[in-house]
Amino acid sequence: MSYLVKKAKKLLNKDLYINFFETLRYSLYVIFHPADGFWDLIHAKRGSYGAANFILILTLLTHVWKLQFSSFLLVEVNWEEVNLFMEFAKILLPFIIFVICNWGVTTLFDGKGHLGDIYKGTAYALTPYPLVQLPMIVISNFVTIEEGTFYTVFNGASFMWCAILIFMAMMMIHAYGFGKTLVFTVFTLFGMLVFIFIMLLFFSMISQGVSYFISLGKEVMFRLNW
Repeated sequence: MSYLVKKAKKLLNKDLYINFFETLRYSLYVIFHPADGFWDLIHAKRGSYGAANFILILTLLTHVWKLQFSSFLLVEVNWEEVNLFMEFAKILLPFIIFVICNWGVTTLFDGKGHLGDIYKGTAYALTPYPLVQLPMIVISNFVTIEEGTFYTVFNGASFMWCAILIFMAMMMIHAYGFGKTLVFTVFTLFGMLVFIFIMLLFFSMISQGVSYFISLGKEVMFRLNW
């Protein structure tokens, strides 16, 4: 009971919300001043897990809202074939795998960032996605198909902006130079491919093993009944 009371008091703590909004607002500084922003985000503790989680969740929701509310002239969606779980997974799984692989690779080569630092930096680097995509969802309903190039350019710009910020985040978090960051970004991407291959192989073996035992069970039941 005392544990619940302590949790309730913590949730009602005004300083907690002030810190959350300050660290969330800091994301706007980070995306325009990535070098100083990401350095202070980690080393001066200007970021928070709460803000990082919020940005990641908002990114996931923005992706779904984009499918649902964008003009059908620019974003064609067949909702009978859309799986919300898979749509969330399209962003969440690469995000998680990137964080794990980057931590694994850089740990072996004097990377300064901890797993939590990489998570926060990568999450903050996603800020341009909802920041650009949410207005574009509204604008898409007021442009014609001939003006679709405008939408396509801004759509691509949001992805490019995020990619550049992720690169800068890794450079500041691990205290690497440009060349070393580029090399280990390639290693991280290669590690992601290896990780995905191993996971697919693992689940394939599990699936085959389950199918084998199900078939074996059916065969045994058939023999017993016979």
